[in-house]
Amino acid sequence: MKFIYTFFTCLLLVACGTPKSTDTPISLLDDYTTDVTYLAHDSLEGREVGTKGELIAAEYIAARMKENGLLPKGDEGSYFQIFTRKMKAHPHDTVGIGDKIEGRNVLGYIDNQAEKTLVIGAHYDHLGYGEEGSLADSAGQIHNGADDNASGVAAMLGLARKLKGKKLRTNVLFIAFTGEEKGLWGSNYFVKNATVPTSEMAYMINMDMVGRLDSNNRLAIYGIGTSPMFRPILDSCNTFGFQSKFDSSGVGPSDHTSFYLEDVPVLHFFTGQHKDYHKPTDDTEFINFEGIEKVADYIEKVVMSLNQYDSIPFTKTKEKSEKARAFKVTLGVIPDYLFDGKGMRIDGVKEDRPAAKAGIQKGDVVVKMGEFDVNSMKDYMNCLSKFEKESTHQVIVLRDSQQLEMTVTF
Repeated sequence: MKFIYTFFTCLLLVACGTPKSTDTPISLLDDYTTDVTYLAHDSLEGREVGTKGELIAAEYIAARMKENGLLPKGDEGSYFQIFTRKMKAHPHDTVGIGDKIEGRNVLGYIDNQAEKTLVIGAHYDHLGYGEEGSLADSAGQIHNGADDNASGVAAMLGLARKLKGKKLRTNVLFIAFTGEEKGLWGSNYFVKNATVPTSEMAYMINMDMVGRLDSNNRLAIYGIGTSPMFRPILDSCNTFGFQSKFDSSGVGPSDHTSFYLEDVPVLHFFTGQHKDYHKPTDDTEFINFEGIEKVADYIEKVVMSLNQYDSIPFTKTKEKSEKARAFKVTLGVIPDYLFDGKGMRIDGVKEDRPAAKAGIQKGDVVVKMGEFDVNSMKDYMNCLSKFEKESTHQVIVLRDSQQLEMTVTF
């Protein structure tokens, strides 16, 4: 039986339906658990690009792609696309030879003899021992990155198994990117050296940190403005109880950005920031495996619904034209990116930073900084761009419905 929900948007009628099947959906919960547990094990030493741990992870992912029936789509008939990046000299460099780092994307392919190709991706690298990018108090500990982003890779591999054998109008290219933590190295290299031209890509789905779905089922989905098809499909396919937060921009701090900049429609799925982000405590024990399955099942439903259409039109988003802001100061907090209320809710406070020293706590909602009102994340970022180092400002927060005034020195 097929359920159809019809919406009218941008002069398009779009529908989301479940595939015609009497089969009970196959649970891949054991697969998700196995994949995250392996990739986030201490023996891989944090999967930093250019290290032995990254190579072991790449070989594991390639083996899983082969097991799931995916064809190799890398260099010379392999599953790997290898690239080299030069690094500036740094006394604590532990990767690469001299000033060069070798990374490898892992590519698997479903060939449906179609003109267009859907790309489904997730980065698999992380921070190694935290010499660069760590938010821990001290470096030298393994950063396993169970949520960031073993969870996304597990979901991608699950989708490969789910979509193999489906009747799709597109081919499907699955990519595990490396070097994302260094600045989207792998995805940037891929789109410039693509084994499938970007002009032949239908759209791209990115999963980065999908392993911490909370009890409120909050899910952020970015890039919905990159095609008029996306929002009504996402709404009508949400039979999973997700409390969705949408963002229209195709630009963000993950690999979908590389594709958007090549005029490919993109969607990025994210279950939210948390206190263990970029810390050694981002471990398997805190992963919500049922949540990964729920997100993957949702994405499968979206893919099968979009499969009804011959093409997915691309739209540039307004954020693309905004100038990047320069920040001289930091408050030292982790924002709650899924917060929909007025202000900027704090999901974590870093020790010995301005917010902590001022007495600001996790859960506080910043509503004013200095003379500027903070109604949204954008307002918060604008405030930071206006403040100077060593300046002092009054910051007003809401805590348990009580308004508190804190003195913050940056």
